[in-house]
Amino acid sequence: MRRLLQGDVGTGKTAVAFYACVAAARGGGQAVLAAPTELLAEQHHAVLAPLFEAAGVKTCLLTGSTPPRERSRVLSGLASGELQVALGTHALLSDKVRCARLAVAVIDEQHRFGVAQRTRLLEKGRDVHVLLTTATPIPRTLALSIYGDLKVSVLKERPPGRGKVTTRWLK
Repeated sequence: MRRLLQGDVGTGKTAVAFYACVAAARGGGQAVLAAPTELLAEQHHAVLAPLFEAAGVKTCLLTGSTPPRERSRVLSGLASGELQVALGTHALLSDKVRCARLAVAVIDEQHRFGVAQRTRLLEKGRDVHVLLTTATPIPRTLALSIYGDLKVSVLKERPPGRGKVTTRWLK
């Protein structure tokens, strides 16, 4: 898979990413879900970790502020294959991060990662499936010229029962 998934906030891009990661784990591989900020990585972990656990998938969180003892445990677990899904930030790009069987790489808000950074993540495995997500509208012709090697999917509707997204600014 080499796919760019585009959709507004709340359309279910994270749910698609979750299922891709579960499929990798159930197939004997590993997955990483990279987010551009610690806050977003922590949010993904808080929401998805219980779902991964319910699916029998072992996960971890790796960010720049992961304490040394926990970082060591995560690095060991990824290298041995014990940890099946790693959620994190650019910290996942570190040379110290080695995956035993990386099968799927999800890059959330892909425009916040450079080409070299995305490539670095994919080099942690062999024939890694790639799912890039974005909420930034990209016209199809532009997407094909920039991301010609990717299939483009657009989520146009919110899942049933999903409420309206409200953004507020508080001082």
